[in-house]
Amino acid sequence: MLKRILVFSNPAHLSLCHNSLVAEFRADPPRNSVSAPIEDLGLVVLDDPRITITAALLSALQEANVAVLITDKKHLPNGLMLPLNAHSLQSKIYQKQAEFSPVVKKRLWKQIVQAKIENQASLLRYENKDFSVLKRIQKEVKNNDSTNCEGQAAAFYWKTIFPNLENFIRDPYGEPPNNLLNYGYAVLRAVVARAIVCAGLHPTLGIFHHNQYNAYCLADDLMEVYRPFVDKAVLEIMAKNDDISVLSKQIKGRLFSVGFDDVKMEGLVRPLILAAGQTATSYAKIVLGEEENLVFPSIIPYGKS
Repeated sequence: MLKRILVFSNPAHLSLCHNSLVAEFRADPPRNSVSAPIEDLGLVVLDDPRITITAALLSALQEANVAVLITDKKHLPNGLMLPLNAHSLQSKIYQKQAEFSPVVKKRLWKQIVQAKIENQASLLRYENKDFSVLKRIQKEVKNNDSTNCEGQAAAFYWKTIFPNLENFIRDPYGEPPNNLLNYGYAVLRAVVARAIVCAGLHPTLGIFHHNQYNAYCLADDLMEVYRPFVDKAVLEIMAKNDDISVLSKQIKGRLFSVGFDDVKMEGLVRPLILAAGQTATSYAKIVLGEEENLVFPSIIPYGKS
């Protein structure tokens, strides 16, 4: 079942009633309210500091494997709540994950880097830009990406994808459209982290990322292949907006909707949010010794399905 993403950007009181999320909005008295069955939700975003939420609702959301994303005073995602018991085999998978072979991890990181570069090349291709360099680099990726093909690909990709932006550098603190990329990647991270937990995996135990201060190493690993889908949305936003220095409600809405963008996976077209679940499940099966390869989505040519 396709899960919904709810974004609350205005003052509201969120509570639980008959296993539904009920939102009472305060801006226009008398209060008006809306509701949504919790079983339909995948991610709830709290994007206003004046939002209040009951403990009962938070508990119900966690029981239903719904992630809760919180933003800061600049409206940038800065907190994520995930369920602790989302899978019946969670303890077994955690143990296997902690003992997982470093040799296999190196092979899987090669798969991730190759799939990421493939999607970057596809996006350049569909934007009628040179993608041949990336295709060459993709073929040279070794286990654990020991020759840093990911970095080589990124250097070419970022100077090619935004040709009208002279000397663009991908930097979280840099000039726009870095702000759009930051926001989109943060949302993507939440979507992937939720998929990881639902698959019974621990988001901290990564494949390649292993920073001791990072609670979402595995999410950062698996989301790499999905980043070009955010880049694609950013290109669409830039084509429709002269000013991208401010994250307007419309711009944030498009970035949140990336979770529902169509992707192609194993010959079928499906929303990205479902594809993320399949990717996470494929890793869980590898950890349990049931499969050998990760599954990832690819970008669909514009105007096709």
